[in-house]
Formats: sequence, C-alpha cells, structure tokens
Amino acid sequence: DAMGWLDDHLHAFEIMNPATRQRDTIGIPDEDWQDEFPTLPGWQIPIGTYFSPDNRVTEYLYDFGDSWEHTATLEKVLPRDRSVRYPICVAGKRRCPPEDCGGIYGYEDLLRVLADPEDEEHESTLAWVGGSYDPEAFDPKKVRFDDPQKRWRTAFHEE
Repeated sequence: DAMGWLDDHLHAFEIMNPATRQRDTIGIPDEDWQDEFPTLPGWQIPIGTYFSPDNRVTEYLYDFGDSWEHTATLEKVLPRDRSVRYPICVAGKRRCPPEDCGGIYGYEDLLRVLADPEDEEHESTLAWVGGSYDPEAFDPKKVRFDDPQKRWRTAFHEE
C-alpha cells in the first residue's frame, strides 16, 4: 500500500529467517516453481515477525516482469501510541511509478515523454497516467493501508 501499487502483480520478500539463519521467500507460492523457488504463503507468514534489531533488512521484488527491486530496512521501532491506528507511513520520498510502465527503463522513458510537450506520445502518455504526474510528489499523510485479508479476497475473487 505504501508504494501506491495495487498488488496487480506477483511480489515477494526475501528475508533471513531468525530461527534457521537461512533466507526465506515470502509471497504467493507458484506450484510450477515451488521445488526450484520455495515460497512461503504471505497470508500465513507476517513479515514483521522476521524483523529484529539483528535482522533489519529485507529485499522486496514487485512485478516479476517489470522487476521493481527494493531494499527495506527497519530503522527503529517507535513506542506504540494507543491513539494512532497502525500501520502508518511516517516518511518517504517520491511518488511510485505507475503500474505496468515497463520497469526502470520504461519509467525513465515515461518521465522523458511527460517532460516534453512536443513529444508525439506526450498527450497519450499524459492520458495514460490520469492527466498529470509529478514524480517528486509524496505525502505520507495520504498513504492508506488496506486490510490485507480483504485485499487478498478481492484479488482472488473470493468476495
């Protein structure tokens, strides 16, 4: 949710399992690849249980075709404030790239086209992104977190 993407694509976390000291992949298991790339079901494994002061980093891959690779680092754990509904986004930089824009190279091309009103693809690209797109825009107060179980049921048409 914090990224702004809607789980339209497969994604996975790779993180050190504190019990086994082996790297686990947490995401959506694929029966065809489970032997070669074993994946723990993300709906059963809360990734937060893997983080600790000694285990602070996870790799995150979103959209196996576009290959958006991220490193997420637990910087600190804040005291719980009972008046706050969690999770919350406390900071961030830049707007996420649009879904299906073609990975880092497609995104760079999209930004080039949007910055050039004379480009023959400018108008259609502007329409595709919804009329405007500021890559620098980011407001942590606008980040919303969906209920992951509801999101799962919706994604797999169980509602």
